[in-house]
Amino acid sequence: MAGASSKEIKNRIRSMRSTRQITKAMEMVAASKLRRAQTQMLSSRPYFETLYETLQNIVDHNDEMTSPYLQAQSGGKRLYVVIAGDRGLAGGYNSNILKLCLADMEGQDAVVLPIGRKATDFFRHRNVPLFPGSQMDTDDLSASDCFSLAKQICKAFLSGEYRQVRIGYTNFVSVLSQTPAILQALPLLRQETPGKTVPASQIVYEPDSATVFDTIVPEYVGGILYGALCESRCAEQAARRTAMDAATQNADEMIAELNLKYNQARQAAITQEITEIVAGS
Repeated sequence: MAGASSKEIKNRIRSMRSTRQITKAMEMVAASKLRRAQTQMLSSRPYFETLYETLQNIVDHNDEMTSPYLQAQSGGKRLYVVIAGDRGLAGGYNSNILKLCLADMEGQDAVVLPIGRKATDFFRHRNVPLFPGSQMDTDDLSASDCFSLAKQICKAFLSGEYRQVRIGYTNFVSVLSQTPAILQALPLLRQETPGKTVPASQIVYEPDSATVFDTIVPEYVGGILYGALCESRCAEQAARRTAMDAATQNADEMIAELNLKYNQARQAAITQEITEIVAGS
């Protein structure tokens, strides 16, 4: 702002202070939402872990068991469930997960189920086929919606419409670290360890383990989807809080710099007036 008048600098300072108030308020809102999201994320984990242990127990003790959920479908498309945010101002949160999923589906016959306005706009703009009726906002999606969605996905998988289902989400590591990731939901992968001896199971499943397994899988997929949603919500609020904190600090630095320039301009004006008075006398 070389050569700017004192009035222009003062208006600029006033504008920066208004911007700082907005970024500071957004940082506080994000911090409040982050605490709620963390509580929700931690409360969802026991349910998911119990389902996972049950499925793994059935698979470990039934080597001969065949299930359509354990077999890759021949033909069909690859379905991506991509979770992003509904709004921006969250650093690289949205762009990181969207770019990762776009790179993973390169060369694949893929269909996207976008969750969040940013994901919907991103893939629609690139003419990627979308899952039927996939107009969902991240904030409006509840646990029951995730389980209903999981049942639709499993039904489409069993019919052979999709050969693989992958979930793209952002993993919440800490307040300062969030990493995008892609998780394969279907088909389920057997965890085989060479030389591992599995003890006899004391659990009896009625009517049989295969029926129980096929019944639990849609609930398991719903649990994965809800867990990924909770993780992404935490990551989004943490990223937004970090971004707004950085914006507030930048505003503070700019205000300090502008105040220095304002004082210099004011001092120069006073010096000029004194010089003119002295010269006139």
